[in-house]
Amino acid sequence: MDQFTVESVLNIIREFVPKDASISVADSEKYIYYQPSKQVDLRIKPGDLISENTATYKALSVRKKIGVQVESNVFGVPYYGLSVPIMDEGNPLGAVTAILPSKPLILPTSFLTIKTDDRWIPLPYVEIMYLEAQNRKTKIQSERVSGFHKMNLSELEFILPSDLFIRVHRSYIVNINYIQEILPDFHSTFLLIMKDNSKIQVSQTYASQFRRALGF
Repeated sequence: MDQFTVESVLNIIREFVPKDASISVADSEKYIYYQPSKQVDLRIKPGDLISENTATYKALSVRKKIGVQVESNVFGVPYYGLSVPIMDEGNPLGAVTAILPSKPLILPTSFLTIKTDDRWIPLPYVEIMYLEAQNRKTKIQSERVSGFHKMNLSELEFILPSDLFIRVHRSYIVNINYIQEILPDFHSTFLLIMKDNSKIQVSQTYASQFRRALGF
């Protein structure tokens, strides 16, 4: 397997990994990087083969991001893994995995509660047009209201239903039902015109995943 670039891996790590998590990076067969945290340490070494039942193995197998509880019989300690495969034309080149001591707090399954200037508003998922990273918080935009959520974009990415939402940029997640047009942009990327006529770029990092998800 050709090594994916350090830059591409670091981009994924910065955009995806929760704070205070151990981080592993693997190719399709073995771990190539590991950074432990104070919360949980699996004592992975570069060169260790990926074993079955790990979060990394499962993400490579299903070829999409996953969150899974892994029992102590795998590494000696239990952990919750959030793993994202690195794909190339439908083939998994490797995966980046965040390793946490327990499953993150799960929000209600049908809405986010956002903060406006003077109140809080429960906003159903189906009304959310897009989410934007702003100053360590997340701006939530709908057709009728906008506000902020205290969780960051990467944390919300694992909570939001994947049949409605897709990450398109380090700063944006969009609801596919609010995409009005998809225009070609520079360097094999795309420009989204949303139903409120706002414009959101699909970055190179997410362009291939975006095309596969929307089937074009």
